[in-house]
Amino acid sequence: MRATNMEVADINTNGRTDERCIDCFHKTYQRLFKKFNVSQREQKSFVLFFQATVNANNHLSSPEIQRILNNAFCQIIKVPDPFAEEKKTCNKQAAELYGKWRAQIILAVNPFDLAIRLSIAGNIMDYGANNNFDINKTIGAVINAPFAIDHSIALQNAIRQAKKILYLGDNAGEIVFDKLFIETMMHPEITYAVRGASVLNDATMEDAAEVGMDLVADVISNGFDAPSTVLSKCSDEFLDVYNSADLIISKGQGNYEGLMRQKDKRIFFLLMAKCDIISEMLSVEKGSFVVYNQTE
Repeated sequence: MRATNMEVADINTNGRTDERCIDCFHKTYQRLFKKFNVSQREQKSFVLFFQATVNANNHLSSPEIQRILNNAFCQIIKVPDPFAEEKKTCNKQAAELYGKWRAQIILAVNPFDLAIRLSIAGNIMDYGANNNFDINKTIGAVINAPFAIDHSIALQNAIRQAKKILYLGDNAGEIVFDKLFIETMMHPEITYAVRGASVLNDATMEDAAEVGMDLVADVISNGFDAPSTVLSKCSDEFLDVYNSADLIISKGQGNYEGLMRQKDKRIFFLLMAKCDIISEMLSVEKGSFVVYNQTE
């Protein structure tokens, strides 16, 4: 199903953050309470902060609220990166699949199509929305499924025409499948952007170095520690690259939430619709795979 600009909803309804987003946030921190053995007193304190933050920040996007909550939780547990272990596990798991799928891409009848599907499959590696996923099962699904929104041919043409490409990364682990896609593009000037600091299991400069992203692209930080690309908060360095890019490839739900109102013909969104809200925004079924340009 093809989405139109009129079909894109807003995650803030009637001046309030969608209750389903709040429930997702709550589940994330309930899991983290158990993981870090947070005391009952500290749990109650954080829940009060959680409620106050949500109530006071309905003007912010979901990723911006998540940033505030994440930073507060890190202060409580005195751990700067609560998902450090999961990120390393995801990077390692994806790296173990890298060689197999790189060989498959080389032999494929349509290497571009396989590479973009693998990149989107990597989007399942998300501990913010879910803590239980099967990357191999998702790869099998995306290889055999039609895209719910398919602007991949337009993307391929845009890659050929672009002088400068900016690729917005999302999660650790997923970044390895982005690397495969970038290698398949064989474009001489690609910049890959990661988060400004640790938040959820999103990729940072450390993750990019760990998987060798710097071997296939210039790597920069976006300068902000939200699980998204929030242009009003990004660094001047990032904005210079963003503004000069001919093509912007945006991975994942978080980046979509940050950029969906831009209506920028340069942006192609690559993602798996992992929650009801994003599915409704795009008018696709939950679990669908999407390559979406708002001007197509």
